[in-house]
Amino acid sequence: MSAVPKPIRPVPVDDLPLYPISANERLDSHYFVIWNMKRWRKSNFRNLCDPDVGWYGFLLFCECHDETPVGTLPTDDRLLAKALSISVDAWQSLCRREISPLHNWHRVMCDNGEIRLAHPVVQEVAEEAMKSARKNRADATDRKRAKRIKDLREMIENRIKASQLLRDPSFLDRFNDWLEDRYPDSQRREGFIRSAIEEYQMESA
Repeated sequence: MSAVPKPIRPVPVDDLPLYPISANERLDSHYFVIWNMKRWRKSNFRNLCDPDVGWYGFLLFCECHDETPVGTLPTDDRLLAKALSISVDAWQSLCRREISPLHNWHRVMCDNGEIRLAHPVVQEVAEEAMKSARKNRADATDRKRAKRIKDLREMIENRIKASQLLRDPSFLDRFNDWLEDRYPDSQRREGFIRSAIEEYQMESA
């Protein structure tokens, strides 16, 4: 395909769409990317681009999931060229193609004030990954809380022998929340729990 340079027009910062994923959110355990094979095979990018453009475009699809915010790319040609392990001249030459590796990427404003590049399909994938990651974190938090409450019940009932406290169905939840707030880093050994119960009851009286 022949090189067809496209005119660059400045876009006012206020007109840039806000990228929906915060720069504070990470996908550190994100080892797999959902890849819609049929969508890829039918895409204009895959069917119209030169093979080398397609390869570098695919690499950018992968690279952006390790960026901040997740799913974005920098706008600096030097950083993009470095991510692909090619020279800046080679990168800029690719960008002058009729279909470039940045096909359908557009500038967005991120919540940290940085202007970066986003792609609508990549954004969909990243948002779904973030939803899954948030759910996994929430599930892990719920499991941890459930285990702590279970351990508290066993200690109070079987070791401290204060099962009368458990007659109040809300006691364990309230006491656990109090411990989390007051002594978040303390090990819940028997002696500590005995003292904590006394302190909690005095405060609640």
